[in-house]
Amino acid sequence: MLELLQLKNVGAAAEMKMDLTARLNLITGNNGLGKSFLLDVAWWALTRTWAREMVVPQPGADAEITYKYTKKTKPPYTFTSKYEPDRVRWTVKASRPPIPGLILYAQVDGGFSVWDPMRNYWTEDAPDRPNAFLFTPDEVWNGNTHCKGVLEDWLLWQAGNDRRFKLLSQVLDALSPSANEKIFPGEQREITILDKGPTPTLRMPYGEDVPLIHASSGMRRIIALAYLLTWAWHRHEEAAKLRREEPAREIVFLIDEIECHLHPQWQRRIVPSLLRVMDALTGEHKAQTQLIAATHSPLVLGSVEPKFDPKYDSWFDLDLEQKGVILRKREYYRRGEIDNWLTSPAFDLKEPRGSIEAEEAIQAALSLARQRSPDQKDIDRVDELLQASLGDTDRFWVRWTSFRNAHNQPAKAKK
Repeated sequence: MLELLQLKNVGAAAEMKMDLTARLNLITGNNGLGKSFLLDVAWWALTRTWAREMVVPQPGADAEITYKYTKKTKPPYTFTSKYEPDRVRWTVKASRPPIPGLILYAQVDGGFSVWDPMRNYWTEDAPDRPNAFLFTPDEVWNGNTHCKGVLEDWLLWQAGNDRRFKLLSQVLDALSPSANEKIFPGEQREITILDKGPTPTLRMPYGEDVPLIHASSGMRRIIALAYLLTWAWHRHEEAAKLRREEPAREIVFLIDEIECHLHPQWQRRIVPSLLRVMDALTGEHKAQTQLIAATHSPLVLGSVEPKFDPKYDSWFDLDLEQKGVILRKREYYRRGEIDNWLTSPAFDLKEPRGSIEAEEAIQAALSLARQRSPDQKDIDRVDELLQASLGDTDRFWVRWTSFRNAHNQPAKAKK
């Protein structure tokens, strides 16, 4: 498990530090402040490879990345890597590093990365062994030299009705958006007379079998996750058998914008579902999973309220303050309604309203309410703003009506 990630003079801030917990670590913050960047660096710290482009610090300052993760024996492994601009690289220990576990990384663009200690761990007698398995979005679906991809493997697994297909079906079921909208495989079939063979399908809640290539963006996101989790764990187990070793006891799963393409109904379920899926995948081996996820969704943050435990879970937030980026470990507590998450430090909305106009109107009304002797013209002007932007049942009307009546201003007929 990744326990510490500390950066100096690399990224959007002069210094950033994350003391991570063992189960769930959520990262929030506005676009461009470094959520994906932190996941990229976390992947590198655990695998000594880059899933995308190597992180390069700004010139002129000494840059460092310090990280700590657990290993089979105590104490945890700790190392401080320094950037060498003349060699364009980050330093690593020349000796073999300890194994952090099975590392998975789902990128927001649909790409996927896997580091498997049974198949990627560096050894002198296997110089051609890949440093990691890196999949572009297209390779996830159509395969590469390491993997056949969703479309071909799905067909093979379904035709053989083997353990992988049963496992894939269980994962899809667990990741379904609701109990009434279960995802499970449909019958293979050819779509056009030009097809080279059958295409896998999904059985939709309305009874039709829809080809995977025609699935919605949200469905494709979940299908890709389900497939690669199944593929990665199965290959890891098989490699462990061949090596006569036990599978990894720890899995670190990095996922960027965990809610990407998902309907709100789905966003409320995705984090608890993924944690259950990892438990189901590892089965009798009972490997512990650490989830590190970046999110823009108040529904994702709210969805873990019943299960959040500060002993095992954390929330990190990136903020822009005085033209500088600050990373904080926020106190997580139950906020109940999603409106309260929208106005929390994670999203910083002044009002949980859908339009900017409604927010501005309410802010103007609140400012007016703080005045001892508000002007009649200002009351009329703000009233018009509110009527133009708020719905008839908005609860702010109770407060505004009380204020307006207190100043003897009758309500105007809404246009």
